[in-house]
Amino acid sequence: MTAETTTRPFTPAEAAAARDAADEDRIARGLVLGDERCLADAYRLWGRLVHTLAARALGDAREAEDVTQQVFAAAWRGRANFRPERGALPAWLTGITRRKIADALNARTRRTDLVASLGAALEHQDRGDVEPERVLERLVVTEQLSRLPRVQRDVLELAYFADLTQTQIADRTGMPLGTVKSHARRGLLRMRHGLEDAGVRAGR
Repeated sequence: MTAETTTRPFTPAEAAAARDAADEDRIARGLVLGDERCLADAYRLWGRLVHTLAARALGDAREAEDVTQQVFAAAWRGRANFRPERGALPAWLTGITRRKIADALNARTRRTDLVASLGAALEHQDRGDVEPERVLERLVVTEQLSRLPRVQRDVLELAYFADLTQTQIADRTGMPLGTVKSHARRGLLRMRHGLEDAGVRAGR
């Protein structure tokens, strides 16, 4: 092998790859040390990757935005657990993304179950042949709904009576999707507890 061969300059692609590797190492080590600028750099470089993975899995761009924010917040909180010498930062972020996607899907299932339970208690509202005990349950459910904080009540009414999805509620109200989900979850839990205290079992 000649000296000329061993000392040839990098090609543009090789030079760019070397710069990218050095930049990734700088960001990774700075993140571990608590440098917020490195967190911002990580979001700039890999935020789109995280969002794309979340959007593909969840099928909802707005929900994917929430997951993306959660991923980088979790990366910041858990930065002390990252070891740059053991793996690349994008791979670590991808692992966090998978966990947050799983959390989002599990939360979606729980919300669906709560909606189904509450919906079972409301399903007889327009029927004329409802048994007396069902009429009483309907009155109790309506009363519990009226006791919710205004914003929780509004979200649930839009979901059940206007048949809107949480994304549509966010669009209509201007609230962030995560806020809509939070109000819906809290409202459903409060209603469920109130119904149980009143002796009503949704879906009985």
